[in-house]
Amino acid sequence: MRTGAGAGHTGYVHEALLYDSEDELLGVVLPFLLGGVEAGEIAAVSLDVRNAELVRRALPADAEVTFLPGGDVYARPTAAIRAYRELFTSFAATGTSQIRMVGELPPLLLGATWDAWARYESAINHVYDDFPLWGLCAYDRRLAPPHVLADVARTHPRRATPGGGHEPTGLYTEPATYLAECRPAPLDPVQHATPLVELVDPTPAQARDAVRAADAGRLAPDDLDDLVIAVSEVVSNALRHGTAPVCLRLWRAPDRMVVAVHDRGPGPKDPYAGLLPAGDGSEGGLGLWISHQSCHHVTHHRDADGFTIRLTVGNPHFPV
Repeated sequence: MRTGAGAGHTGYVHEALLYDSEDELLGVVLPFLLGGVEAGEIAAVSLDVRNAELVRRALPADAEVTFLPGGDVYARPTAAIRAYRELFTSFAATGTSQIRMVGELPPLLLGATWDAWARYESAINHVYDDFPLWGLCAYDRRLAPPHVLADVARTHPRRATPGGGHEPTGLYTEPATYLAECRPAPLDPVQHATPLVELVDPTPAQARDAVRAADAGRLAPDDLDDLVIAVSEVVSNALRHGTAPVCLRLWRAPDRMVVAVHDRGPGPKDPYAGLLPAGDGSEGGLGLWISHQSCHHVTHHRDADGFTIRLTVGNPHFPV
């Protein structure tokens, strides 16, 4: 039997933890973890080095809590989904009645790439729902901008509070609705300049050649190969599933390359496109998933003029 807020639930219990101080963080995390230990459940921590050490020091020395290395798990949303599903599968194989986990996105991800991580926070309500998981997603209100906190309320059904409280956020939006909004992300500053390359209805081969020609040795070879593959997949999808004309624009900065592909169609119908591979390969689902695996940042934007996907390889973190 599951315990705590997970009692009586099946699947994923997804809660936000908003804190303003170390004491407030510990006031929620310690009872959460120790309640799991007492119940014989798996308890795990995936926080940054500083907060993980804070929690480790505050726990009893014999508490059976798993501390996970941060590493590259948050390199891309698709990478995080794949890594955590593998982890939760291994935990569930032990026969545990519940997995308790507290995690936190690195502060850098609350900036220019937040739109992708907001999609992740929404999607995992569905993606992790086949595990007996109770997760706390911690956000430091001293660091998170107001728009991030607004998205946190929309992507988490409940909020955990000191003293053992569990409150509905009141703004939670089902993933299929939230993800379908496909709102615009902030423009990369390089997009305010004239594109280095602009092609109309290019073939995938022409798109690949344009990316390689524009690189001028700035990207690491593996990163360039990844961008070439992603652009080829996205252009193929736009030509096959979109509405002409298909327009490719490319910008180059010293530390990154940005490619936007636009067509006049509505974009993919699957709200999880890019985050999960389409099982049947329809509507370019596998190609979009490949592009999300290959690029450091991918944005989707749907408006009255059509659908745009933007691919960034290199450093995607710029001031916003």
